[in-house]
This record gives sequence, C-alpha cells and structure tokens, in this order.
Amino acid sequence: MPRVNKWLVALTVMIPTLMVIVDTSVVNVSLDHIRGSLSAGIDEATWSITSYLAANAIIIPMAGWLSRLFGRKRYLISSVALFTVSSLFCGLSWSIQSLVVFRVLQGLAGGALQPISQSILLETFPVYQHGMAMAIFGIGIMFGPIIGPVLGGWITDSWSWHWIFFVNIPFGIISIFMTILFIFDPPYMKKTKMKIDYWGLILLTVGVGCLQLILDRGQREDWFSSDLITWMTVASVAALVFFILVERTVKEPIVDLKVFKDATFVLGNVILFFVVMNLFGSIVMLPIYLQTLMGYTATLSGFVLGPGGVANLLCMPIVGQLVSRGNPKWLILFGILVTAYASYQMSRFNLQVDFNAVVWPRIMLGIGVAFVFIPLTTISLSHIRKEEMGNASAVFNLLRNLGGSFGVALSATILARQAQVHQARLTEHLTPFDPAYVLSAQQSARTLLEKGIEASQAAQGGMGLIYQRLIREATMLSFNDVFYLLTVLMLLIVPLVYFMRRTPK
Repeated sequence: MPRVNKWLVALTVMIPTLMVIVDTSVVNVSLDHIRGSLSAGIDEATWSITSYLAANAIIIPMAGWLSRLFGRKRYLISSVALFTVSSLFCGLSWSIQSLVVFRVLQGLAGGALQPISQSILLETFPVYQHGMAMAIFGIGIMFGPIIGPVLGGWITDSWSWHWIFFVNIPFGIISIFMTILFIFDPPYMKKTKMKIDYWGLILLTVGVGCLQLILDRGQREDWFSSDLITWMTVASVAALVFFILVERTVKEPIVDLKVFKDATFVLGNVILFFVVMNLFGSIVMLPIYLQTLMGYTATLSGFVLGPGGVANLLCMPIVGQLVSRGNPKWLILFGILVTAYASYQMSRFNLQVDFNAVVWPRIMLGIGVAFVFIPLTTISLSHIRKEEMGNASAVFNLLRNLGGSFGVALSATILARQAQVHQARLTEHLTPFDPAYVLSAQQSARTLLEKGIEASQAAQGGMGLIYQRLIREATMLSFNDVFYLLTVLMLLIVPLVYFMRRTPK
C-alpha cells in the first residue's frame, strides 16, 4: 500500500464529512424560502429535513459492512459521487415531493462518510497521535453545525435556496479526485465476497428509520396521542429486537455486535450519547429562549452561540495534544463537570439576564464538550482491532447522532409540558382575593389609562398584560427545568468514567 502524507489523507476525508454535517443544518434556515418556492405547507417542507436525517441514520451503522462488501475506497468514491449528484438534483427540484426524494438519496449517500472518515483517520495516524486525529475529526463534527445555519442564511439571502445544494458540487468533485489519489485500502478493507444479510438489512432499516422519525416528529404529533407515533414505536422496537437476534446468529452480520463485548467501548458510547444529548439540547433551546423571551434577533442569537463554537474549535487541538501526555480519563471527567456546570448556569437564567451572562455558559459548554469528545473517542476505540474499526466507528457515530436527536426531542417535550405545569400553578394566584394580583391589575390598568385607553377597556387590558407576564414567567421556568434536567443527566454519567480502561501505551 503506497505511503501518503497523513495530513493529505486527513484533508481528503474531512471535506466530504464536513459537507454531510453542514447539509444536516443548512436547510433549516431556508425552509420558508423552499416552502414558498415549491408551494408546500410547513409540515410538507419539514420532510425535506426529516427524510435526510432518517436516511442518514439508517446508513451509518451499515458503513463498516458496506465498506467490506464493495471495498472501502470504491464505496467512499461512490458515496461522494451520489451525494454530489443528489445535491445537484435537490437544487433543481420542481416540487416538494421531488426534493424529499433527492434528500433521501443525499442522506443514504452521506450516512457512511462520517464513520468511514473516522476509521481512516485512526488507521492513518499512529496510536500516539490518535488524540490529534480525533481533534481533526472533532473540529469537522463541531464546525458543521456552527457554519451550516450561517452559510445557509447567507446563500439564501444573497442568491436563492437552490444554491445551498449547488455549492456541494465543486467540493464533491474535488473530494472524488483527492480520494482517488490519496486513499488506499489496507488488505482487510478490500472488496470481500459476502453473503448479504437481507433480514438484517430490512430490520435495521425499519428499526433505525422509524426511531429517527419518532424522535424528529414526536413532539409535533404529541407523542403517543398520535396513532402514527404509536405504531412507528411498535415497529421500531420490534424490528430492533429481531435485528439483535438475527445478527447474533448469521455468519456475516451487517453490524457485528461482538464489538459490545468491550466494556470500555460500551461505556464510551453511553457517555457520548449523554454528552451529545446535552450539547444539542442546549444549543437548540438557547436560541428559542433568546428569541421568544428576551427579544433577540436571529443574528444576535447567532452571536451568543458563535463564541461557544469558537471555544470548542480552539480547544480541540490543545486537548488532542494533552491526550497523549497523561491519563485521558481525567480529561473526560473535567469535560463532563465543565459541561454540567455550564448547563447548571443556564438553568439559572431569568428574564433580566444580560448578553454576557448568556454567552459565558455557552463558551463553557464548548470547552467542556471538547475535553470530553477527543479523549472519549480515543479511549473507546483504542482497544478495537483495525479490522473491526469500520464497524466500531459506525456504531459510535450512530450513538452520537441518536444522542443529538434524543436531546432535541427530550428538551422540546420537557419545555412544552413544564410550561403548562408552571402556567397552571401560577394561574392559581390570579384571583380577586390575592392582594398582589389586585394591586398589579390596578397599576396595569392605570398605565393603559395614561396611554389614552378607555376606562372600560383598561381594566380588561390590565388583566391581559398580567396574563402575558405570567405566560413569559411560566415559559422561563420551563426553560430552567430543561437545563436543570440536562445538568442532572451529565452528573449521572460521572461514575462511568472510572470503569473505562486506559488507552494502551
């Protein structure tokens, strides 16, 4: 196998990885433009996001198996080519239905790129530089969600929504040529003649696909009040249970479950799941809190999220160096505690916080996640044989993606449910027998009278103003509950770090 400069290999695999991650979030900010252009409803338009995420989630765990079936280099080139072509057709879509179909193809093509890139990096860099390899991978993983919404908004405003897909084409072509020149398969990743596990393929597709759809649309459909969500849950659980049973018996499984015999790998997946749940739950809730309660614009909300992303990117290379110089478990523990503290600070937000008070917890969150992600990935995969690395990294990336989906779904659900609870509790005090309420109503009515409102309407308006304040307070308390829950979940995983094995010297 020819020797290629490891930094060229890193650049080659990170270009398509970054494309895939950016496309996960780039459509969000352009949804209104897409909906208007294609004459679609809000629910129809959101399928352009949901379909991509579901297709992506289905392919991720199959990445190792598909690499062995077709040969990793051949499969990587085919995936990038399909992603590039489907991006072209996404931009040329003539209806919302055609866009959804091409987004599914995009998701199927892009799903394998993250685990393949991660396994190639770990094979290319020597063991003592695995921390730096994961720092490079982590920069791409974290940079995508930061740049995606900004890039999508700028392209849509400057040109049109079609170009958020067209910009992938030159990068896709460059990536294909670089893969041809710089990526070579080791003997164990060459094309292998295998009997296709059709039952495993079907069950994994149904199980993971339905699970992703449940998480994405559950809160919108009011969870198990919806027959659709209920039946998809039954289908997902049944498919995944049968999938596990099938994979334990077939000779050449799509996902080799033997990798779960490594306790450190299992613990690493659990910790990663909860850390990413915290990260995505926080960065989704923060803009909603700022824009709905604090009156921030979308741009100003971006300025709040941005410094945390920058802090994360700056810390990644530093942590990558520290991993090889000491016990990575201490770095993981430090990162978890910093992340938990950042979430706790967010749980203390109120309706009077200033810009700096909101920015600093976000910066701490970025630092904490950087200190967890790199050493955790390094330890979790350090005991895996190179021949099994593709399969292990596919599982690892699937758990990371599902952690993000669970984090968003859980946070949105808690926010909605707790807002109703707090509203009901606060409303109990809005009675004529509560002196504070009566005084506040009179003051509000007097304020309206001074603005020229008629006396008959001022009394009603005064009560209306109080009720609006009550809704804001109830919503604020529900945001506090979300961040507090994320804090508790982070602290619960601290003991797991103790049981992880250190990386081999």
